[in-house]
Amino acid sequence: MPSGFVGRSVELGLLGTRLQRVAESRRGVAVAIRGRRQVGKSRLVQEFCDTAQMPYLYFTATKGMPVSESLAIFLAELKRSGIAPDPETLPEGIGGGWTDAFRLLAASLSDTPTVVVIDELPWLAEQDTVFDGALQTAWDRLLQQRPVLLLLLGSDIHMMERLTAYDRPFYGRADNLVLDPLNPAEVGHALGLDAAESIDAHLITGGLPGILRSWPHGLPPLQFVRRECSDPAAPLFGVPESTLLAEFPTPDQARRVLEAIGSGERTHATIAAAAGSRAGALPSGSLSPLLHRLSADKQVLSVDQPLSVKPGKPALYRVADSNLRLYLAALRSVQDLVRRGRVDAAYELFARRWTSWRGKAVEPLVRDALELTALAGTLPWKDVTTVGGWWNRAFNPEIDLIGADRSPVANRVIFAGSIKWLGTPFDRHDLAELTRGVASVPGFVPHETALAVVTLADIEPTLADTVDLVWNASDVLSAWS
Repeated sequence: MPSGFVGRSVELGLLGTRLQRVAESRRGVAVAIRGRRQVGKSRLVQEFCDTAQMPYLYFTATKGMPVSESLAIFLAELKRSGIAPDPETLPEGIGGGWTDAFRLLAASLSDTPTVVVIDELPWLAEQDTVFDGALQTAWDRLLQQRPVLLLLLGSDIHMMERLTAYDRPFYGRADNLVLDPLNPAEVGHALGLDAAESIDAHLITGGLPGILRSWPHGLPPLQFVRRECSDPAAPLFGVPESTLLAEFPTPDQARRVLEAIGSGERTHATIAAAAGSRAGALPSGSLSPLLHRLSADKQVLSVDQPLSVKPGKPALYRVADSNLRLYLAALRSVQDLVRRGRVDAAYELFARRWTSWRGKAVEPLVRDALELTALAGTLPWKDVTTVGGWWNRAFNPEIDLIGADRSPVANRVIFAGSIKWLGTPFDRHDLAELTRGVASVPGFVPHETALAVVTLADIEPTLADTVDLVWNASDVLSAWS
C-alpha cells in the first residue's frame, strides 16, 4: 500500500465543512467520530489536522491510566501544541480534575480557529465517572463560545454511541461521524489490483488500513497471504487477534459465542450447541441476550433475515468484519502453524479453506453492491430498495439474492438470483438449480420476477438470454467507484 493517505475524501470534506462553520460563526462545533479499532480514525484526523493548516491540539488517552497522569499528559500536549499564546504562563500541574483542564484549555484558545482532538475518549470516561459531565459543562459554558472544532474519537462503539445518547450529558451537542472500513474500490485503488483481486483483498483485510499498510503495491492476494505466513506477528494475524483480546479479554460465554459463529455456525440452535459446555447447549435465556449484545451493542455480529413477501425464519448470524471472520475460521489456525515454524503447512491450510470460505463471505458484499446500485437508480428495476437472501428452516433451497421493494417483509419480490464465486462459469446445472429453488420463494412469480446472476468466471454464452442480469467482479466493484 502506498505510504500516502488513501481515500476518505468524503470524511475529510465533512470535517472541512465543520471547520469552515467554526471560522464563519466564531463558535465551537463538536464531532464524535466512532469506528472499530484499526479502521483509521486517528490517521484520518491527523491527516485533517496536517492539511487544515490551523493550530491544533491532539491528546490521546491511555487505557487504565490514573486521572492525575492523564491530566499531566494533557497539560504537556497543550504546552507542546502551540495553541496557547504564551505556553510559559501555563501552570505546572492541574489539580482540579478535568473541569480545570477544560477551563485551562478554553483560556488558552485565541481568536484563530483551532482544532482540539481527544482520542480514545471512552477510556477517560472509564477512569473518571464525572468526565462526561465535566465535558458537557465546559462545552456549554466555555468552549462552545470559542472558535474551536472539538473532535472526540473512540473505538468502543457502544460507549461512543452512549456519549451522545438522549440520557447522557453531551446529548445534542455533537455531530456523529461513523468511520467504516475502506470500501473494495478504495482497497483496489490503494493496492493497484484488478477487480476480482480487489474484492479478495477486501475480504482478507476487512478494508482495515492497519493491515493494508503492510501490503506491497500490486501483490496478488494469495501471494500476500503466503508472504505473511513467514511472520507470526504480521498485521494479518495481529490486528484481528488484538481486536479479539480487546473486546473479549477473558474466554467468557460471549467469546465462545463469537468463536462458534466465526467457525461457521449460523443459527440460534447450532450456536447454542457449539458454545455450550459438557452440561449441554447454552440455554436460550443466556444466548439470546449475548447475541443481542454482540450485534446491537458491540456491533461485532450482523444478523440476516430471509427476505420475501412473508416473514421468515431462522435469522442467521455472521461476524460483521470479514477479517475477524477469516481469522476465526482459518487464520488463527494458520498463525498457530506459523508460530511453530511450519510455514508451508500454514499456507496450505489457508489455501484449502480459502475457496469455500470466500464463496460464502462474498455474499454480503455482493448484496451491498447491488443495493447501492439500486439506490443509485442504475439497476434495470427502479423499485428495488433492498437486497437480501432467502432460506427456509431446512435451508433447502437457499437463495443467494432477493431484490425487493422493502424490508424486512417485502410487498413485491422484483428479482431473485444466484452468486457463483468460483473459477468455473455459471452453467446449465447452476441455472436449473436456481430455477427450482426460486419457485419456493414467497412472492416469486414465474416469467414476471427477474433472474440475476453474479459470477466470478462469467456465464456460459448460451445462457445469457435466459437471465435478466449478469454481473461479474468489475460490476460488483463499480458500485463503490
